[in-house]
Amino acid sequence: MTAIDPAKTPDAARTGTTAKGRRWRRVLASSPAYMTAVLLVLVLVFSFAAPNSFPTPVTLRNVLTDMAVLLVMAVGATFVLVAAGFDISIGSVLVFSGVCAAKVMETQGGDGPGTVVLGAVTALVAGAAWGAINGLVISKLKVPALITTLGSMGAALGAALLISNGTDVRTVPKALIGVATERPLGVSWLVWVAALVAVIGGFVLSQTRFGRHTQLIGSNEESARRAGVDVDRHTFWLYTANGLLAGLAGLLSLTRFATTTISGHTSDGLEVITGVVLGGTSLFGGVGTVIGTVIGMAIPTVLNNGFIQLNVQPFWQEVAIGIVLVVAVYLDQLKRRRRDQV
Repeated sequence: MTAIDPAKTPDAARTGTTAKGRRWRRVLASSPAYMTAVLLVLVLVFSFAAPNSFPTPVTLRNVLTDMAVLLVMAVGATFVLVAAGFDISIGSVLVFSGVCAAKVMETQGGDGPGTVVLGAVTALVAGAAWGAINGLVISKLKVPALITTLGSMGAALGAALLISNGTDVRTVPKALIGVATERPLGVSWLVWVAALVAVIGGFVLSQTRFGRHTQLIGSNEESARRAGVDVDRHTFWLYTANGLLAGLAGLLSLTRFATTTISGHTSDGLEVITGVVLGGTSLFGGVGTVIGTVIGMAIPTVLNNGFIQLNVQPFWQEVAIGIVLVVAVYLDQLKRRRRDQV
């Protein structure tokens, strides 16, 4: 029996395309490809507008460092959104985790590695615990994710203010601050940590059973149940992991700024969700990639750095992010309607 070459099937002959050609066309028509083009356009515009300051290694390093903290949270948010969930509390969980870690290190005293490790564990546990609470309320009590995480957003920030008496904690060990100043291969350790989280997250989402179950739940929760997926338990672990990554982001923020920056993360949740959606992850679940999230997160960061170098008021960045988020969701709805019609 002779094997049939897909590239020579009647359908391929009729359309004049090969399987490889169709695959490339799907890739080029995907949201990450569109957003990559948008990102390149932004880089070119700012490079022409500020030729002496924007297209430099210093700007690239600043963009990567600014992305690092948000990207860690964005990887977790990608999983939650792909599963048709929602978490707007991550910015407050970041602050709560950073304050807990700083307070524990302050109480422990000293500048040694032992104090830093204790602070790191505290930040991760604090973030994971808050994520676990969100997961339990959503999966067991069946409270909508938006309401649950909206309540968590206020509660986590309030708890951080209670612990710190409303003032930033600045007694961060020198050993932790030193991590931010070291630059292996030209970039901060914060960037390498964020890159590692993105690689692991991308592998888990695309290559493991956990990732496939996440996509299945987001596509059709009832089908996932019938396929034997324990949806409630999976949802609990998704939000716990999301909280854990917010805790890690809190530690990275503490490392970079050497203070808890309590009032500096009010728009983090919006920026993360915007970046994830820009990267092609659907707000309605079932679709999303971590590589898309990386590209999506680069866009608001480049916008921010470009506006600063052009001396544009930083408030314009929030205006731009809000508009871009609405446009991205509208385009996602259009794609879904077109797919449903096919």
